[in-house]
Amino acid sequence: MSEQGQSTTEPDAEVAAPQESRSRQVLREIAESSSMVVFMAIVASMIIGGLLIIFADEAVRESAGYFFSRPGDTFSAIGDALGSAYSAMFNGAVLNLQAESFAGMIKPFTQTLTMATPLIFAGLGLGLGFRAGLFNIGAQGQILIGATVGGYIGFAWDLPWGLHLLLAVLGCALGGALWGFIPGVLKAKRGAHEVIVTIMLNYIALYLVAWLLSLEAFQREGSDNPISPIVAETAQYPKILGVQFNLHLGFVLALACAWGVWWLMERSTLGFRLRAVGANPSAARTAGMSIGAATILTMVIAGALAGLAGSAPVLGTQKFLTDAVAGSLGFDAITVALLGRSRPLGIVLAAILFGGLQASGPSLQVNAGLPVDIVVVIQALIVLFIAAPPLVRAIFRLPSPAHEKEVAA
Repeated sequence: MSEQGQSTTEPDAEVAAPQESRSRQVLREIAESSSMVVFMAIVASMIIGGLLIIFADEAVRESAGYFFSRPGDTFSAIGDALGSAYSAMFNGAVLNLQAESFAGMIKPFTQTLTMATPLIFAGLGLGLGFRAGLFNIGAQGQILIGATVGGYIGFAWDLPWGLHLLLAVLGCALGGALWGFIPGVLKAKRGAHEVIVTIMLNYIALYLVAWLLSLEAFQREGSDNPISPIVAETAQYPKILGVQFNLHLGFVLALACAWGVWWLMERSTLGFRLRAVGANPSAARTAGMSIGAATILTMVIAGALAGLAGSAPVLGTQKFLTDAVAGSLGFDAITVALLGRSRPLGIVLAAILFGGLQASGPSLQVNAGLPVDIVVVIQALIVLFIAAPPLVRAIFRLPSPAHEKEVAA
């Protein structure tokens, strides 16, 4: 009887042991993954941002003056400060729970998606370049040139609806592609470093647009300011949720481009060649791949995507051209591409995160009484932690990936 009982329990124990070891292995793989590093980098940034919110709150500083006599007041003030700040960020970026209508409730999230749209375009372009081994940081200039070409088509040409919008969007892509073609050719033919060339082209684009806005053809009638006429309605992105929301068709186009980049890099022969060149140029050259052609093509596609980022403000939200139309989109897109690990889905999610942080700024300032610079600090902290994975692993005691251990050994 005991032998039968032993024979029935031992197999169960043998089955349970592999299942337990398998679950531990899965947890270890999750802890070692780069996605966990990204997530914990965001957590660390929010924690440090919370500390800055606490230090910036006047009630917390006042109660800290008599902390040892009434410590409860300080902790209560800290809770109120954090609750007020993060609820203001939530109401400004996700859902406004205090709104009286459903439209008012969801408007913050639509604004988040609106602000994420140009970041998706530009982040896709930069991410594609990173995977092809090119550190393209010229998205700022490519956005400016793309917005200039598309904006000019939008306000200077008189075309029917549909065709006008199509040509304006293509103009944005063409302008960005041209500005990406220049560093691509210089690197492929002359060996010029793309970082230096794209930095210089950013400045050239800025002053070129400023000069163009001083010309009569680009100036708004009756104004001496460097501002273009308003883009014709036939060339504007239509609002996809109605006039009460800023979310426009550009967001749908951005998602379509994300799918297109995914298909290009993961399913096409061309994408395989670009990834091979980025992973090992020498091996790719030995296999008969043209490194120069891959470099030029990568920069052209990346520039076209960045140029489409310029279509978001000039054809969607702002609807006119200025020399500040790009804002800091080109540099924010670098962070988005790094945060998304240069993968389309990750870039879309990272762009929505950054769009939410930007959309929450006014609410944070008005409702919580805190400086909007807190949002910028949180973004900078995310960049810092993303750029230093060993630091994140050390803070949260995450295990290092197996291949890093093998290299260290």
